[in-house]
Amino acid sequence: EVAYETARQRLQKAMQNSSDENKQWYQKWLDNMNDYQVTKEVHDNINYEKAPTIVQELKDFIPARTVWAIGGDGWAYDIGFSGIDHVLASSDNVNMLVLDTQVYSNTGGQSSKASTLGSIAPFAGKGKGNYRKDLARIALCYPHAYVAQVSLGADGMQLIKAFQEAAAHNGPALIIAYSPCIAHGIAGGLGNSVENQALAVKSGYFPIFRYQPTTGKFILDSKDVDFAKYEEFLHSQKRFSMLKTINPENWQALLDANKKQAEETFQYYQKLANDT
Repeated sequence: EVAYETARQRLQKAMQNSSDENKQWYQKWLDNMNDYQVTKEVHDNINYEKAPTIVQELKDFIPARTVWAIGGDGWAYDIGFSGIDHVLASSDNVNMLVLDTQVYSNTGGQSSKASTLGSIAPFAGKGKGNYRKDLARIALCYPHAYVAQVSLGADGMQLIKAFQEAAAHNGPALIIAYSPCIAHGIAGGLGNSVENQALAVKSGYFPIFRYQPTTGKFILDSKDVDFAKYEEFLHSQKRFSMLKTINPENWQALLDANKKQAEETFQYYQKLANDT
């Protein structure tokens, strides 16, 4: 951001002091500095031999760049959450991708703030007893930030749209991607992860959506959600299916609460889509 602000100031100054053929290109860059196609055109057409030194030094910064920060649950939901919040609260053009495995995958699959009710993991041996943090709902408190949830196995085109929209948005953007993990214990192994991602969305466990700040429109991309498939999804992963054996007294109550929270979350996002 600092480099591009410097580039803006220098090209603005160069344009004011220029009467040569480059002037139109300086103006075009200033009007489209976040558009890669336009700025690449500018980069390729400036006559650098006639350009002042301050422009020649900025040659590599003329094509627009997309900046992404990529991390997992521990970064986004826990120890790095203050950093996420700091970016969302700013006007900086930074994109953030959260690989949401719903456990601390990097350190052995422990339960985290991203874990859902009833899920079994280290530090939640009898099933997690409290609610999952809804990072997307928190991010939506910043109306100038682009926010999306995606699942590759459920809707690849929706995922591509989200990445394109986030990159095009001139401001902070957050994409939360449902990410299968070996700690989930998917039936049949990770070879079935694509189908399992699709079931997570179809059952209502993980809604997918996009919020576009420029229009204020919230688009719920989860279609034909069937909560009758919710138990099928839970039993397709050992982190839920083993709960009956490990915690025979409370397993049903935990999984019922898990489903109820998912239904209420989906209703919230459904209302948000209808209201915008």
